[in-house]
Amino acid sequence: MKKIINDPATVVTEALHGMAAAHPDLRVHTDPAYVVRADAPIRGRVAVISGGGSGHEPLHCGFVGPGMLTAACPGPVFTSPTPDQVQAAVASADGGAGVLLLVKNYTGDVLNFETAAELLAADGVDARTVIVDDDVAVRDSLFTAGRRGVAGTLPVEKIVGAAAESGADLDTCERLARTVVASVRTMGLALTPCTVPHAGEPSFTLGEDEIEIGIGIHGEPGREKTRLAPAQDLVRKLLQPVLDDLEWQQGDRVLLFSNSMGGTPLIELYLAHGSAAALLTERGLLVERSLVGPYVTSLEMQGISLTLLRLTDELIEWWDAPVSTPALRWGR
Repeated sequence: MKKIINDPATVVTEALHGMAAAHPDLRVHTDPAYVVRADAPIRGRVAVISGGGSGHEPLHCGFVGPGMLTAACPGPVFTSPTPDQVQAAVASADGGAGVLLLVKNYTGDVLNFETAAELLAADGVDARTVIVDDDVAVRDSLFTAGRRGVAGTLPVEKIVGAAAESGADLDTCERLARTVVASVRTMGLALTPCTVPHAGEPSFTLGEDEIEIGIGIHGEPGREKTRLAPAQDLVRKLLQPVLDDLEWQQGDRVLLFSNSMGGTPLIELYLAHGSAAALLTERGLLVERSLVGPYVTSLEMQGISLTLLRLTDELIEWWDAPVSTPALRWGR
C-alpha cells in the first residue's frame, strides 16, 4: 500500500486538520467530526446537511459553504457517520427554519441519519430526510436496499443549497430535493480498484485488460467484468442504461456530469465527456449544462461515472446560482 498517510487510524482526523488550515472560512470539528460554514447558524434559513463515509472527497465536506451545504459529517473511510455527529452538526447549523438531511442510499448512512432525525424531532427540531438513489447499475447491493446513491448527490446538494441560500422554506427545499432525485441518474465504471487505508489491500481485483462496469463508490461490484474498450464504447455502455431508465424525450435539456473516481486524469475525463455529449446530441437531447472533474471519488480508483439530470427552468436557475465552497465555486 502506497499512500501519503501517517497512521491508517488517524487519516480522517488529520485530513480534517488540514482542511481547517486550508479553509479558515469553515469551522472544522473533530470530536465529533463535522464541518460547518463559518457564518452558521443563519437565522431564518433552512440548514442543508449531508455526510457519509470519507474517501469520496470533495464530497461532502468540500461542498460546505454559501450556496450549497450548511454542514457535513464525515465518517471513517467508507463508513457512515454516527447519529451524534449529525446531531452536533445540526446544533451548529440550525437557524430555526428547519433542517434538510440529504442522504446517499447506503444502509449505514440511511439508518444513522434517520436515527438522528428521530432524536432531533424529539428535541423539537423539524428535520426531514431525503434519500438519493441515482445509480442505475444495480437494484440492490452489498451496501444497500434499492439503488445506491452516487454522483447524483452533487446536483441535489447544489440545487437545494442554492434555494436555501435564497431563503426558500423547508417545504420548498424538500420538494426540490425530491424533484432532483426523481430526475437524476448515474452509472460508473472502474479500471482499477482502490485500497482502503485500514484494509491495506485492494477492494477487488481486475485483470490487466479487465474493467468493472456499474461499480458503486465504495468499490462494490457492478453489473459485469468486461474487456477494456475504446472510450466511445465505454461511454455508450454507461449512458445507455441511464437513457433506458428514464423516459427521455427529444429536446429534453440535461446536465451532463462527467466524474472522475479519483485516479482518472482530466485529459481522459474530457475525452469521455466529449464522447458523451456527442452521443446525447445524436439522441436529440440538449446538453445545456456540464460539469467535469473529480467531485465524487472513491479514493485513488481509476474510473469514471456519467450523470444525467433532466433540467427545467427552475433547476437551471438554482444550478447557476452563486456557490462558494472549497470544491465548487462560481458566480461570486
